[in-house]
Amino acid sequence: MLQLSRKIAVVTGGGRGIGAGIARRLATLGASVVVCGRTAAHIEDTARQIRSAGGQSEALVCDVADWNSVAELAECVQKTFGRLDILVNNAGVASFGQPLHRMPLDAWDHIFNINLRGVFYTIRAFTPLLIATGGGHIVNISSIASKNALPNGAAYSASKWGLNGLSYSAAEELRGHNIRVSVVCPGSTNTELSPHEGKDPGKMLQPDDVGHVVAMLVTQSPNSFVSEVILRPTQKP
Repeated sequence: MLQLSRKIAVVTGGGRGIGAGIARRLATLGASVVVCGRTAAHIEDTARQIRSAGGQSEALVCDVADWNSVAELAECVQKTFGRLDILVNNAGVASFGQPLHRMPLDAWDHIFNINLRGVFYTIRAFTPLLIATGGGHIVNISSIASKNALPNGAAYSASKWGLNGLSYSAAEELRGHNIRVSVVCPGSTNTELSPHEGKDPGKMLQPDDVGHVVAMLVTQSPNSFVSEVILRPTQKP
């Protein structure tokens, strides 16, 4: 039997990049994966890839920056599946190339509304279902930018530092409910999220590398949990 058979997973930002890699990996272990995102065409493509490979998946449009959208998603998952075992908060945006003092106010709000407020919304909406299920996993995808200075990307870095603090605190709140909260901090990853001028894409982390780490986190032995993973490419790209 596959390790995640009969488990239900929700992956935000699952239409492309890291989110799609995570969704595909969880599906290969037997989970039924709900792929979420703002662009229907992207999430439907990921869900089709999973089903074509013999997995189970469906796509549901959701804007994590909109509480009503997240609440509707949680209600749909509860009505359709009656349980939730894994919540992966991957949806994220970035803005690079501009010093903080020149950053438009709405650009700051956009980053924090998705990267941080959106995770608060999903945890608030889905935790009751995780508790009703008897426990589960919340995995928040952060960044190595949450550890290092990032000139001309300060808002993105700050949102990820904030995400780490949120994750550690939520882990303490929820461990009594048998819910394990982990944060993954990938280094340079070959996606469309950020510029990688001068870097070798072949040496960078790939979305499936992050998917592999998430799979390890949600299949670890039940008497422990990994609070944080820092993932780096073997060779500097």
